[in-house]
Amino acid sequence: MASNANQAAKMVVNESNKMFNNLPTSPNYSFGFEFEKAFKNQDARNWMEKHWVDSFYWSIAYVIVIFGGKYLMRNREPFKLRKILFVWNLALAMFSIAGSMRMIPEMVYVLKNFGFHYSVCRESYVTDSPISGYWTFAFALSKVPELGDTVFIMLRKQPLIFLHWYHHITVLIFTWYSYFQHIAPARWYIDMNYVVHSCMYSYYACRALGFRLPKPLAMFITLSQIAQMMTGFYVTYYSYVNASNCKMPIDVSIWGILMYSSYFILFANFFVNAYFRRGGNKSFSSKTTTNGTTSTKKVRKVD
Repeated sequence: MASNANQAAKMVVNESNKMFNNLPTSPNYSFGFEFEKAFKNQDARNWMEKHWVDSFYWSIAYVIVIFGGKYLMRNREPFKLRKILFVWNLALAMFSIAGSMRMIPEMVYVLKNFGFHYSVCRESYVTDSPISGYWTFAFALSKVPELGDTVFIMLRKQPLIFLHWYHHITVLIFTWYSYFQHIAPARWYIDMNYVVHSCMYSYYACRALGFRLPKPLAMFITLSQIAQMMTGFYVTYYSYVNASNCKMPIDVSIWGILMYSSYFILFANFFVNAYFRRGGNKSFSSKTTTNGTTSTKKVRKVD
């Protein structure tokens, strides 16, 4: 069975290689900013290879700040910070929208001309186009400032659930570790994350302004994140079973499979508790959504 799957994958690769010889491996963007054109992929890769371990230091500092801050805030009144929160989420929404607009054309081009296997197993998104390469590096770096989401939770004295800080830490470390290896399935990880974050941060920016948005929209955002975890698991597993034909180290595949499995379980559990457990619908009028996750009025913010 596995042998047949590998043979089929090799046939797909051979077909992709034929197309590879006749077509450019990245789309012809209609325009490119100077900072995108000037991007040097190898320089970014070398930098990340030297500094990916810093993600552990960022994570340790993050844990100290958020839990130390919670302790210091225990007898203080919560800060409102609505205007700052709006600006923060608007900035992250605009960044995510820009990333989506620059990355999605590359994904569409690859799927149309080279197929699904190529999209999961070839890293041309980061090696062959300075534009998508730039936004790939920007994506990796953005996982540090996104830790700031939790600072608002701490200062506003809102419930901090395990899913939120666990997700922030593991995404940061996994993204920085895998970036310098230029893993091929990251094309899917990055595109999905940019699109989902575009919706989530836009939603939360509106909530920060006091807009009451419909419940189905909040449910859709959470479901889209669950779908993201399922797709992430699938493309990672696909690269694992086709390891001989995919640019994806085995250790990263295993880490990715375990990580996405845990995300799916945690997000699915959250979704059920928020919408289908007793009392979930009753309290919805006082609920809000942050980064795709809905909770009671004291926001449980999840990346």
